Amino acid sequence: MSFLVVTLVVIAFLLIGSLVRVFVGPTVWDRVLGLNLVTAKLVMAIVVFAFLVDRTFLLDVAIVYSLLGFIASVLISRFIEGKGQV
Repeated sequence: MSFLVVTLVVIAFLLIGSLVRVFVGPTVWDRVLGLNLVTAKLVMAIVVFAFLVDRTFLLDVAIVYSLLGFIASVLISRFIEGKGQV
């Protein structure tokens, strides 16, 4: 087994743990943090997969996905902080 394949498997297990935090988190802030963790782990998985299959365009996809995840976390946090008022 390649080192990159083992790394992808480890990231997958960590991703499952982060999803548990999203669904079970006792507070809404734990869920936002879990969503941020899921986004970060997916970006790591995309980067490792890009190196595994030798496709550099996937790195651009990872950058765009990380920016969208950051923007989503900020917008959700501001929405919650404003007590749901639009």
